[in-house]
Amino acid sequence: MFKSVLFLVLMIFVSSCGKDSASMDTNLYFSYFPMESGTYVDYEVVEIQHDVNAAVTSDTSSYFLRTVIGDTVTDNQGRLSRKFIRKKRDSNNDIWEISDVWTTIIDQNRVEVVEENKRKVWLVLPPLSTTIWDLNAYNMLPNVSCNYEGIHDSFEMNGLQFDSVLTVEQENVLNLISFRRKYAQYANHVGLVNWYYKDLNISNFDTLNIQSGSEFMYKCIDFGIE
Repeated sequence: MFKSVLFLVLMIFVSSCGKDSASMDTNLYFSYFPMESGTYVDYEVVEIQHDVNAAVTSDTSSYFLRTVIGDTVTDNQGRLSRKFIRKKRDSNNDIWEISDVWTTIIDQNRVEVVEENKRKVWLVLPPLSTTIWDLNAYNMLPNVSCNYEGIHDSFEMNGLQFDSVLTVEQENVLNLISFRRKYAQYANHVGLVNWYYKDLNISNFDTLNIQSGSEFMYKCIDFGIE
């Protein structure tokens, strides 16, 4: 009798622990892209437009960007999503001004953002080293095959220490006339903290001999709740 009771108690304990762990894991995975209203991330942004035939061959601009999770709204697929508000300013002394209002949703295991009416898959969760997905699976843009290059890594940027970060490799292509290097990093309980984008037309494999193209660099400088 005692053994039966002890076995039953142990089974209840194991089952309870299993449920807690699964719940904790689920929260950990989806907290890489917090959806609470008012959640914001601030970035320093550098943008470079290259054109060897232009008066300014490498036109560089810098500004500050804030992304904010807003109220619920219906996206272009008819789903209940949240506003993904983008605000810009030229200096820390300026007032934030809204530049774009996108939408975002976590649909099943996909974090999707509708950018300028183009639906993109930013993350597929849970993060696994074997996971591969197309960033542009739901729009007409060319396939961009994404995979995880880093999972739950520590990361430091601009004096901010992030204990758990996902690194999503988007493109890493170098050939005779093209250099495309794109990746994004997401911090647990924060969201996107780093975005590196280069899409350049080059000459003879030389990444410094740029004919045309674009570069964007987003680096997190602050985050929180508005």
